[in-house]
Amino acid sequence: MTKMLASVNGGDEAEIALAGGADIVDLKDPAAGALGAVAIDVIRRTVGTVAGRKPVSAVAGDLPMEPDTLRAKVEETAATGVDYVKIGFFPSADAAACAEALASLAARTRLIGVLFADLQPDFGLLAVLARHGFHGAMLDTAKKDGRRLLDHLPPDQLHGFVDECRELGLKVGLAGSLEAPDIPRLLPMLPDFLGFRSALCDQSQREGAIELEAVRQIRELIPDERPAGTASSVDYRLLAARGYSPGAVDPSLGTDKIFVRDFVLPVQIGAYSFEHGHTQKVRFDVVADVLRVTHAPEDMRHVFSYDIIMDGIRTIVARGHVQLSEALAEQVAALVLEDPRVMQVRVRVEKLELGPGGVGVEIERKRASEQAHSARHHGIAPADSLFYGGGQKGSSS
Repeated sequence: MTKMLASVNGGDEAEIALAGGADIVDLKDPAAGALGAVAIDVIRRTVGTVAGRKPVSAVAGDLPMEPDTLRAKVEETAATGVDYVKIGFFPSADAAACAEALASLAARTRLIGVLFADLQPDFGLLAVLARHGFHGAMLDTAKKDGRRLLDHLPPDQLHGFVDECRELGLKVGLAGSLEAPDIPRLLPMLPDFLGFRSALCDQSQREGAIELEAVRQIRELIPDERPAGTASSVDYRLLAARGYSPGAVDPSLGTDKIFVRDFVLPVQIGAYSFEHGHTQKVRFDVVADVLRVTHAPEDMRHVFSYDIIMDGIRTIVARGHVQLSEALAEQVAALVLEDPRVMQVRVRVEKLELGPGGVGVEIERKRASEQAHSARHHGIAPADSLFYGGGQKGSSS
């Protein structure tokens, strides 16, 4: 399960974060940079305030990449009793030496190395962190200028970061001015935690105070890990691409058609030899029939995001050469149908550079009729029960 990390500036905000359902209380000074540290006595008092109800993390500060400087500050922070210490790794020839200097401390304190998506992060540093005993790694943004994590790195690169952390045995987190619409785009990557500050504050001003209702709204978009029988208002129908089994769906709500039209990307595609070794423009049109969950959608809790479709196409394309248009269309259809609310999807893949007009394929795939009936009346089927039916409306390599 993905956890929600809420960045706070002290004990009062920690109480708000806890009341709103945050899984991890993260101490930082938003006015002092991306990883500005709060005073050591504030960390100690907040650890006492939280009193073990949830894990507490604290940033070590925006520090120069000097091994001795980093080690001294991380030791001081760890001595406060926090569960995690976050250390920023800015681009530097000394980054590996800094990780090595913290190795003995990592043996007794859970350290999280933070890389910055807007500073050309070196993912090769992940292996260094793992080798020196770091507990985890995360991506954040160094410049808080209104741009978000996904403005700096595309979904396929974020997938790569998460996957590499997993292979190295590192816990993995994603942050960086994240907003509510980013959550359904990032959840399918299965990070261990998502971090928030601006989205929890009045008018998304990260230096302002966090607000309880804002914390709750973000919490509602992330599945929690409350014990069975514990009240939760999270509607698992609303969680994209995760396959959670929800309660009954009201069939009178019907479906919406979510579409992506004229989405053009350079793609390595084609069976002919002359089509290998370069890209050609491909246009995607996707229409998904999605079960509605309310008569009055108001926010991201109530919709299936078209960003999921576009992110998925980008990720599929980034994997490399595809021989057939049919194969590419099938992959896109399968990805969209991973969401348990999608009853049917139509995918059109059109190659635009092989003649005076477009050539390609259009397919339609849907769940088996008995599963669609069950989804409407008894709850949505999990993702692993998908059945792809329907017929092709064209054929092209």
